Amino acid sequence: MPSVSPTASGPTLVPDGTADDNLPLFTAVANAVWSSDQRGAGRAYVDALIAAGFEKDSMQVTQDTSTVGNPAESLQFSVRWGDKECLIGQVGPSTGQVVTAVMPQLAEGRCLVGTTRSIDW
Repeated sequence: MPSVSPTASGPTLVPDGTADDNLPLFTAVANAVWSSDQRGAGRAYVDALIAAGFEKDSMQVTQDTSTVGNPAESLQFSVRWGDKECLIGQVGPSTGQVVTAVMPQLAEGRCLVGTTRSIDW
């Protein structure tokens, strides 16, 4: 599994910080997975974010495949941060690179629109 090792010069988790404070680590983790052979696997992003210290119970991830079984053109993953914000990442052939942002939470503390997959591992 790809991982990001916090160093004195690299991004680290700021548990009491804002979503903006934690965006550098979130982005670094996403870039590490995107650079690996697991780039199309939502679980790899979730597992790497957990390893970096983000809370699994605050995450959402979309499906790896389309409804007809093809690799997803776009994969999204998120971490709910506090009561109002979300760290959101998007990768896939449709983006060609890692795209991350801090966005407001949606209703009921959700970060992603639509159906997401269960993070039950």
